[in-house]
Amino acid sequence: MVALPYPITVASGALDQLGAIVRSVTPGNRTVIISDRTVARDHAYGRRVAECLRVGERVPLILFGPAGERTKTRETWAVLTDALFENEFGRDTTIIALGGGVVGDLAGFIAATYMRGIPYVQVPTTLLAMVDASIGGKTGVDTRHGKNLVGAFHQPAAVVIDPLVLETLPEQHLRSGFAEIIKHGVVADADYFARTRDFVDAWPLPGRRGLEELTPIIARSVEIKANIVARDERESGLRKVLNFGHTIGHALEAATNFGVTHGDAVTIGMVAEARVAERIGVATQGTAREIERVCQAARLPTTPHNVAADTLIGFTRSDKKARGGRVEYALPKCIGEMAGADRGWTVPVEDTVVREALTA
Repeated sequence: MVALPYPITVASGALDQLGAIVRSVTPGNRTVIISDRTVARDHAYGRRVAECLRVGERVPLILFGPAGERTKTRETWAVLTDALFENEFGRDTTIIALGGGVVGDLAGFIAATYMRGIPYVQVPTTLLAMVDASIGGKTGVDTRHGKNLVGAFHQPAAVVIDPLVLETLPEQHLRSGFAEIIKHGVVADADYFARTRDFVDAWPLPGRRGLEELTPIIARSVEIKANIVARDERESGLRKVLNFGHTIGHALEAATNFGVTHGDAVTIGMVAEARVAERIGVATQGTAREIERVCQAARLPTTPHNVAADTLIGFTRSDKKARGGRVEYALPKCIGEMAGADRGWTVPVEDTVVREALTA
């Protein structure tokens, strides 16, 4: 495995190690926590993390809300950045991004741009953020034209993942996180895909027993993503495989004004894009059905209800992956292997094929 240049901790109780981890990667820096109101107040993680970080002085907590993609905007970025200036934070500051993917993307973008770049530490509190958004240094905000169209690559100083915080996560959001876990199996590891299938077939699992069994699944998902990102930090080649399911998924999020969660959008996107891959002859027949079955077992949606195919296709053209009037897709060859190694890991697809896959 190729290592990333920053530590990633995945362990039950890791939150209690946060202070020591932060001090080891950013010694002497002041710290400030950026979070949303639900995570920081309703679940009381803000106070807990502040106490873990505290050495002699109070750790400020800057909140925004409500939680969700609709607040991941340039306007929120401006408000939070102004709050840092008003509290006289300088370049000797480390931001703690405490929350789900929206918090990580937004706080990371603030860290990338505040005084031309300061350190930040990812502390994800959702399954989706643990296995996806917290790893790899993609930061940004959404616009009315699409998701994550304004952003920067800015790697965190550390990532701290404590599966025990998932005890407070609503079941719907816990299941939503399995979209990226399933994707990692499709992209890179057929055996891991099978383990994931067996896990979701056994759901629901009670309390901590479920989290204990989930921890190694989280760890392997993080390992898969970290290995790919380490080999292609700026998404010039191999990292593009991680976009599987995201071209249509991002289009669905934008078309519904983020009324569909990211995880739900990605599962719908994976099934549709796997159908595309079969239709153009790059994927083994039955690949889409196998992905669909696991997504359904996880009780995740697999069809874009109430959104017209042409509407989705229109939004795909605004996506970062559009080139020369045609949209390029990351497509599977089979479970555990992606197509397009000889063409930069993406495949240009005509809109007519995508339309057929969406209406199948």
